[in-house]
Amino acid sequence: MTKFKPFIVLSAVLFTLVLIIPALLVVLPFGNDEKQENREAVTAEKKKEEATPFTSMEPAVDVAVYRTDAKKVETFAFEDYLIGVVASEMPAEFELEALKAQALAARTYTMQHLLADEGSLPEGAMITDSTDDQVFKNKEELKKIWKSDYDWKIEKITQAVQETSGQILTYDGNPITAAFFSTSNGYTENAENVWANATPYLKSVKSPWDIDTPKFADQISIPVSEFEKKLNVKVPSGQTVAKIVEKTDGNRIGKVDINGTMIKGTDVRMKLGLQSTDFTLKRNGDQINIQTKGYGHGVGMSQYGANGMAKEGKSYKEIVSYYYKGIEISESDTMVAKLTAQK
Repeated sequence: MTKFKPFIVLSAVLFTLVLIIPALLVVLPFGNDEKQENREAVTAEKKKEEATPFTSMEPAVDVAVYRTDAKKVETFAFEDYLIGVVASEMPAEFELEALKAQALAARTYTMQHLLADEGSLPEGAMITDSTDDQVFKNKEELKKIWKSDYDWKIEKITQAVQETSGQILTYDGNPITAAFFSTSNGYTENAENVWANATPYLKSVKSPWDIDTPKFADQISIPVSEFEKKLNVKVPSGQTVAKIVEKTDGNRIGKVDINGTMIKGTDVRMKLGLQSTDFTLKRNGDQINIQTKGYGHGVGMSQYGANGMAKEGKSYKEIVSYYYKGIEISESDTMVAKLTAQK
């Protein structure tokens, strides 16, 4: 085998280094400059996105609200009205996805109500600020209620409204009756068990997320004389006050027999001011002890149920689709056009 002389090898190495090192010095800076340019472009785009204000898709109409306590009409931009409703109807401490579901229900209710234009309100009003429609408070009122918590709460509520902007719940192309209530007894209720007519999307579903929440259980006592007067009945002498004649799909009282008088569960709840139609009645001397499960009429979306679903990672779309059966989430453009045409 032929051996290379040392000086020849050394010369070859030096020659190679002379060629490679300048090339590296030229290539590396350009590579770094390209990366730097990419980073700057990404940063500039991000800043541009952050600087771009949110564009609301809410209808460019005002909502004239009858302020029940002040007995006057105040007008608000559609989005501001929705913010005031969501802030008044659901705790800001709830999960963001639950608040979004509430915003969707509030927007749908408002759109349906404005399109109906029933005309039974004081002159100039389109909707009330009470439980007859949706509870509403303006930002000045919310500042007084929330005090030091106002900033973060209004920011969160506004986010929920804006991130569902322009979306409503529809069934067969029309806004639904987006009923909601505070807390279920473990089930929601069929609409026909509370109101006059059945509604295909307001059907009983399981709602286990409500159990062990603050408003799930309640207990009150009423004097026998007051109980008899309010229900127009005569209470039997034993501990058993009533016999359950009918239970609903939502596991609530449909009808009871009180000493021969048949009464609907919804009438018992309304006349006695109970939290729910899932109640038990027991006599204890001259008192009637009443225990209830759930809070509200039970139809549609349970708010505590929605919050429980959100805590499990469900989106607002999954929440509303669970509580309102067979509905679609639609853009409000067509409804806005109808609403604008009415003006």
